[in-house]
Amino acid sequence: MSVEIGSKSAKSEPNVVPLCDILLVLLIIFMVVTPMISKGANVTLPEAKYVANQPDPGQILTVFIKKSGEIYLEGSEVKELDSLGQMILDKMEELQRPDKKVLLKADLNSAYGKVVDVLNAIKEAQIEVIGLVTEQKASSME
Repeated sequence: MSVEIGSKSAKSEPNVVPLCDILLVLLIIFMVVTPMISKGANVTLPEAKYVANQPDPGQILTVFIKKSGEIYLEGSEVKELDSLGQMILDKMEELQRPDKKVLLKADLNSAYGKVVDVLNAIKEAQIEVIGLVTEQKASSME
């Protein structure tokens, strides 16, 4: 719609270009931040020089061992170690995952005995593959 005032015309249409710019910036921010958000417990992973490509979060169940010794399965705390195996099997059945694979993310400063106990509990649940997750060690120029 345009209105004639004398020899000049004024348009009454809104300018949506700034709105589109703001929406694109927000979209880019969300695209950058979303992969950084990890589900589960916050642990400091040990570093390794050679690491394999890790699967996308959400494809494989993840067990976390915090520095304090607390154990988490996909964000929910495991109260007793004896129930971990059954919790894993229940979660796999709930998510309809036929492959029996579990990732283990243990804090760098967690007790070695605790890690072994958790590995034993996972193996007792007849899990076929257990992956130990590490961070890529920063390479230095030598």
